[in-house]
Amino acid sequence: MEYPGNLFVVAAPSGAGKSSLVKALMELDSGVHPSVSHTTRAPRGQEKHGREYFFASQQEFDAMVLADAFVEWANVHGQRYGTSKKMIEERMAQGSDVVLEIDYQGAIQIKQMYANAVLIFILPPSWEELRSRLERRGEDAPDIIELRMQNAAVELAQAKEFDFVIINEVFERALFDLKAIVHAQRLKYPAQRRARADTFEALHLA
Repeated sequence: MEYPGNLFVVAAPSGAGKSSLVKALMELDSGVHPSVSHTTRAPRGQEKHGREYFFASQQEFDAMVLADAFVEWANVHGQRYGTSKKMIEERMAQGSDVVLEIDYQGAIQIKQMYANAVLIFILPPSWEELRSRLERRGEDAPDIIELRMQNAAVELAQAKEFDFVIINEVFERALFDLKAIVHAQRLKYPAQRRARADTFEALHLA
């Protein structure tokens, strides 16, 4: 089924700046809305249930998997994350553009279900900078940082499967690139036809 809204999927290794870029994009563009994922991990810092994530128990997550409630779910750093099918389809049906922040496994699953999804991968400028960002964040113990660095090597190898790649070296430049991708997607013929079906019909365009 085609929806008037676009679906943008942003993936990156932990520490590459994915969340900061998506947050800044949504502050600048009122037409882009988040899809809040479910996760079995505990809240961090100021995170609130229903805002950053829906925090679920292992049993609650199992029930949603059995009910086929997720368009994708994956095990990441020992915790499970899933994207609600109902939430993203309702928003796209209303004409909103939806942005998902998920890992590469989920992104590839999304593309298989929604052919019009736009996959965007965020790269760090170097391994040294990625490690430095993880350390400056101050959220993880050294052993967790090592695990994230090991996982990053696997994740970066999947960047070639994505439609667009942004190198987050200078934040403002990376944000400009992200905005440019969103705007360009909205102007593609199929996207315009979905979003402005009445105009295309009036002009007798298929």
